[in-house]
Amino acid sequence: MALLLGGCSSAPAPKAQATQSGDPVVDARAALAAATPCCNRFADFDFKQDLPPKPKRFAIGPDLPVADFNGSRSWFLAFSLPQKLDEPYQVLVKSDLTGRWLHTSYLFAPTVVLLDAGFQPLHTEDVQLCEYIGWTSKTSGAFGHFTIDNPAARYLVVYSSATQLAGSTYWEQSPTAFSAEAPVKMVSTGSFQIPHGPDGTLYVGRLTDHYRKVIDGAICGKPRASAGGVLSTLRTVLQPGRHGQGS
Repeated sequence: MALLLGGCSSAPAPKAQATQSGDPVVDARAALAAATPCCNRFADFDFKQDLPPKPKRFAIGPDLPVADFNGSRSWFLAFSLPQKLDEPYQVLVKSDLTGRWLHTSYLFAPTVVLLDAGFQPLHTEDVQLCEYIGWTSKTSGAFGHFTIDNPAARYLVVYSSATQLAGSTYWEQSPTAFSAEAPVKMVSTGSFQIPHGPDGTLYVGRLTDHYRKVIDGAICGKPRASAGGVLSTLRTVLQPGRHGQGS
């Protein structure tokens, strides 16, 4: 993986001027295009923040640094990983819908890269997002996870690749009654392909038992006609005894 930048800048990213496109994802892409890249190599990133022990909320957008990853610009997060790998572990990512109406919403779809102690890439992955509608906003959204099993991994960078930005996530609509804190205005039935965008709300942290239940029940694509979709999944996942409780 290459960082294709002309150099570092200590100046803050400029605030993009509001556009009149009427399309939120177009406006978000314009804001990203107006931002100033920060670094030309991974070693210049700030890795002072440790990977959260459980999923933590981050705002992907103008308050974060920007870099060009293989020619594709993205805001990014950078984390230090535990120095000793006792056993492989999984990391959860959760992306919230950006926008008040489903038909104009989009998702930040993360790409992750693991680095060694010399800031050399060990593994890069576009994380697949899968929908789950739970009882609260914390258990509703687009979820994904990946495994860290390389003992040489010391750092983690989260951004959105050109492939992710050009993609979409399957979203099966369900009644808002199944999400008491639903942040997005929804219709009662239907399914959609939610486009990916360059900013949004992203949760990142080690996968806990509580969220493992969500991952197990998430919808990653259009179900077979007999599968029953999200509502059937909710009934199955919420049955007690499948997993231990956690937070």
